[in-house]
Amino acid sequence: MDAISAFYMAHPFWIWLAIGAVFLVIEIMTGSGWLLWPAGSAAVVALVSFFPGFTTKWQVLLFAVATIASTYLGRRFMPPKTPPASVDVNDQLVRLVGHHGEAKSAFKAGHGRVFIDGKEWAAELDGDGPLEHGAK
Repeated sequence: MDAISAFYMAHPFWIWLAIGAVFLVIEIMTGSGWLLWPAGSAAVVALVSFFPGFTTKWQVLLFAVATIASTYLGRRFMPPKTPPASVDVNDQLVRLVGHHGEAKSAFKAGHGRVFIDGKEWAAELDGDGPLEHGAK
């Protein structure tokens, strides 16, 4: 244990860089987005450790404050990763609502087929009245 302490006292830059690398590797493996901020904070502390008189106590304090601040700011200003729950990207029918097409046959009892975006779809009329073949 004395060897680790002696190494840290002589080279704090490499210790903080290693801590940041560990956080970054775990972040890459999990993809959570939460460990990116401690990794960056450790890199900042590694750079600040070159200043003389910046003791271990101050380095740990800076790491804690920088991690909390960067996590808060990063989460506050980054958009959420998940789309709204009401949108289903696999539901093609949702994309057709509000589009106009051409009737492929005369509608009977308000039901028929339309041609929209290069495909033929089943459709229902809003309201009463006939719709003839080729009507828009």
